[in-house]
Amino acid sequence: MLQGMTASAAGHLLPASHTAYPPTEEDLDDLVRLLRRHEREARGWPGADSETVAAEVTGRGASTHLHEVVRDGDGRVRAWINCHDRAAGRVLVGVTVDPDLDDAAADPLAAYGFARAEDLGREVLQRRGMPRTQLDSGAFADDPRQQRWLRTAGYEHVREWWQMSRPVTPADARPPVLREGVEVRRVRRDDGVGMPDDEDLRAVHLVLEESFADHFNSYRETFEEFVGRLREDPGHRWDHWWLATVDGQPAGALVASTSPGRVGTDGVARPDSTYVDYIGVHRRARGRGVAKALLGTVLADAAARGRAAVGLEVDADSPTGADGLYSSLGWVTKYVTQSWHRELEASA
Repeated sequence: MLQGMTASAAGHLLPASHTAYPPTEEDLDDLVRLLRRHEREARGWPGADSETVAAEVTGRGASTHLHEVVRDGDGRVRAWINCHDRAAGRVLVGVTVDPDLDDAAADPLAAYGFARAEDLGREVLQRRGMPRTQLDSGAFADDPRQQRWLRTAGYEHVREWWQMSRPVTPADARPPVLREGVEVRRVRRDDGVGMPDDEDLRAVHLVLEESFADHFNSYRETFEEFVGRLREDPGHRWDHWWLATVDGQPAGALVASTSPGRVGTDGVARPDSTYVDYIGVHRRARGRGVAKALLGTVLADAAARGRAAVGLEVDADSPTGADGLYSSLGWVTKYVTQSWHRELEASA
């Protein structure tokens, strides 16, 4: 795990009687409970799970995360600062403060949390030898308190995202009807070792890079960063990568992961779902039915696996009108999230 924290922006902002330190395995359960309380208050229902939190704090994603947990004088976890060195020029920032605290107690913790994130962001810059980066944080659309904290910390609200979902039905088991010249297949696997074919993986990366070149906040991510980051997700599966071709040339790609089922309030366990991490169509192939073919393929796969639903995220101001396609195929918006950005210089 990344270590060696600094203390510049946060200074003496930590409230009296509170302690802050990098979390360990012993903190995982408390962090999950904190996230679930926050999600219930800000969105209406909890979704955090121990597997995902463990992957970030102590698992295979820990090497790209910087964390700090804050406990009060009674030992209760009151805040969690989570900075993810996502790629060159991007640091994802999460500051979660206990929603059970009133503003008088929560505001100082939020101020400390975002100042600490600034410290950790500069540590990332120092490690990468870069002069600046973008701090990328977020909030639920129905969470004015988090939005107020972000604005106070110097972040700007730049985008909204529709979090959409669609139930999987028996009819989805039928493979999609493809237009002439369009083919969709999983990335090839090496029969000897079971690892995916490097050429196919690079084709997926290249197609997605080109697909999102004209999208909001697009930036170039190296192949190694792209694959490494996706593998950190505990829901990652190599057999959830698909490549589409048009007339034999790479034209579209879809990368998905597994979202574990939950036990509902009624005590009944829910099946796993599929989540579309990325779907992109190269500009030269738009209008050929590639996106619809990829979506039909992932739905058929989800039906074959007995999945409950397929989820995805779409830019509310997508330049390709992707939301219209998703809606026409049965996806509906469950909730809305926001992106908040701030530029950070290596020198304060």
